[in-house]
Amino acid sequence: MSIITFSREMGSGGIPIVHQVAEQLGYTLVDGDVIKNAAEDYDLSQDALNQIDEKPPAFVDHLDRQIELNMSRIQLIVLERALRGNVVIYGRGGQDLLAGVTSALRVRIIAPFEERVERWAQREWIDPDLAHYLVRRSDQQRAGFIKYYFDRDWTDPISYDMVINTIRMSNETAVKLIIEAVNDPYLIERKQTCKTKINDLIIQKKLQIARLDDERIKDIWFNIDVVDCHVTLSGHIHTEIERQAVLDDANRVEGVSGVTDNLKLINY
Repeated sequence: MSIITFSREMGSGGIPIVHQVAEQLGYTLVDGDVIKNAAEDYDLSQDALNQIDEKPPAFVDHLDRQIELNMSRIQLIVLERALRGNVVIYGRGGQDLLAGVTSALRVRIIAPFEERVERWAQREWIDPDLAHYLVRRSDQQRAGFIKYYFDRDWTDPISYDMVINTIRMSNETAVKLIIEAVNDPYLIERKQTCKTKINDLIIQKKLQIARLDDERIKDIWFNIDVVDCHVTLSGHIHTEIERQAVLDDANRVEGVSGVTDNLKLINY
């Protein structure tokens, strides 16, 4: 099971590279259209997708809990498709969502800012000043999205295996390099262990969704760790009602082999 994640800057020319890689490898492309088509099965409305997809939170408590819930549902869509293998994940913080999956190839597509503005203006037939605004806003939104949900600098190259500057090489060369990289023996030999890791991430994500969706749980900031399908809960809760709700949710998630409750009760 091979996985390629793509992060790209607006106007960098990443879209055709993504599609060419998926087509030449025969991999399933996981992009906005796939998420949109799957949304109803994950209790996601189209309005919710428009509000949250690759955007930072609202920083309003009652809104942010719902945003966090919907974002977790999007991430579950991505994770479940990653588990099937042979996928190209386009955006949605895939490189960070699968940070512990060492068999995944993480690619970032970039280009200089002014070049991206010019490309976007030509592509969309819009005024250069408007293109400048749209590209900068896109950069800020995506940087905020990655910073909030994954606490990482979006531009930091250390989180990617390949960074491709599209003014330095052709699309054909970029596609060739990516295909060669995903077939590297270093990645291939890690595929089986990474399947177990993705399954643990899916269980963890389902528990996070249950926590956010459970009205009995007021404090959502305790820790949920999953290793080999075993769940460990740590941190604090405020009432025994919350503890029981957390345990109920954990025991209802398919695939959980056991639960260790290290939650501490702190009354306020």
